[in-house]
Amino acid sequence: MDPLQNSLFTTSGALVNSVDKKMVLVLRDNTKLFGILRSFDQYGNLVLQDSFERIYVEDCFADIPKGVYLVRGENVVLMGEIDIDEEDNIKQIRISRDEAESRLKVQLKSRQQIEKGKRKTLHSLGFATDPEESKEDLYMLF
Repeated sequence: MDPLQNSLFTTSGALVNSVDKKMVLVLRDNTKLFGILRSFDQYGNLVLQDSFERIYVEDCFADIPKGVYLVRGENVVLMGEIDIDEEDNIKQIRISRDEAESRLKVQLKSRQQIEKGKRKTLHSLGFATDPEESKEDLYMLF
């Protein structure tokens, strides 16, 4: 009996059972990708077929077709298998890509105004050095 047969894989070898299945990936920049996993390598790089990026805005979503997509393994934060039976039972409303992008811009602008107000308040309390200084490079607003 092979001693490795019943042990858990903690390397990219664990992806063998996920090949040819529909998967969802969340990347470091909060991008959500859906597609069929076709291949992977020892570095965790993944190839998705029939892939699309899904943008979520409030209670809505939009899909952007990507086709065959290569994802570097170092960018993958989360990966999961899609339940084909439950895939069509989405509670959110599908909207167009243009509408989703315009809603995202409004949402981002609103969050930036809130952050600007927080920076001014912190500056007035002595916690920040410059109320106009942008911290967008240090973290992303989602």
